[in-house]
Amino acid sequence: MPITVNLDVVLAQRKMRLNTLAELVDITPQNLSVLKTGKAKAIRFDTLEKICEVLACQPGDILAYTPDAPDAPATEA
Repeated sequence: MPITVNLDVVLAQRKMRLNTLAELVDITPQNLSVLKTGKAKAIRFDTLEKICEVLACQPGDILAYTPDAPDAPATEA
């Protein structure tokens, strides 16, 4: 998936635990963990806004776009 979630990095920089962020954002730790591990399919803008507000960061600090590597050319046998 070309979207990388760097929430763990930002949490470490802020010396904050996931459970603390979950409480401050009013989201379950399980749902926040799904986001942190990159398994989330979507995030609501209001949730993203609250996370950015609590962590004093920009959405781009948490989410990054990295295009998939192009397929390697097939080699002939």
